[in-house]
Amino acid sequence: MTGRKQLMLVSEGQALSGSATAYAEMIGQLEKKKQIESGTPRAEKVREITERLIAQAVRFRPETASWSWEVQVINEPKTVNAFCMAGGKMAIYSGMWEKLKATDDEVAQVMGHEIGHALANHTQERMSVAMATSLGLAVASVAVSSRTDSPAAGLALGGAALAAAVAIQLPNSRESESEADQIGIDLAARAGYDPRAAVTLWEKMGKLGGGKLPPEFLSTHPSPQTRAARLKELGVRAAPLYAAAKDQPQDARSFLVKKK
Repeated sequence: MTGRKQLMLVSEGQALSGSATAYAEMIGQLEKKKQIESGTPRAEKVREITERLIAQAVRFRPETASWSWEVQVINEPKTVNAFCMAGGKMAIYSGMWEKLKATDDEVAQVMGHEIGHALANHTQERMSVAMATSLGLAVASVAVSSRTDSPAAGLALGGAALAAAVAIQLPNSRESESEADQIGIDLAARAGYDPRAAVTLWEKMGKLGGGKLPPEFLSTHPSPQTRAARLKELGVRAAPLYAAAKDQPQDARSFLVKKK
């Protein structure tokens, strides 16, 4: 989407199937631990926000309308993070509210950013990095499975599914982060969410960490020093999109997989 060259040893089909398998395993394990929030006002609000963002994502990449989009709220109050795997397999941690008191506009910025990663094939790119050598993947999988805060901890996965699980724990490149910022703010603005919230969210994260980002977020979202200024710049550019979206009815189509 941005014209940047990417290492792609994994096909998009492999990324989609691997992510679907890994996500199902992860969410299944978390459900057994009673860590998936369902039916609460917060979980419903996340679905509402995400539906509006997906509608805009499909305008960027029409073929993603066929993705089996899913989103879950993981009940982990101490964790401030979110992710979106290939194929639109998403999750956000309850620490976003418990620790940051995130507003709807700020949640939209988080989820828009994560969707941006999926639209730009960043999961596929990180899977390719993970699978560049079998040794590299083996070492990474051990590191991930040993982390108690990892949603992939304890999963018995192999091949593309293992690579997909490892990929969401690997840090994005700063180029990827910049791309996801740009796409995410644009998506959120077109969906009717204030682009200035990207900056307020950033400021909250900085205050939470005493001037540094929460370690779990920073581990997968490396940040250049100029990011705050960049977010403000992107917000100014997206302001007209937000102004126009506020006066227009949102796309009422549903893309998320129906809840069981």
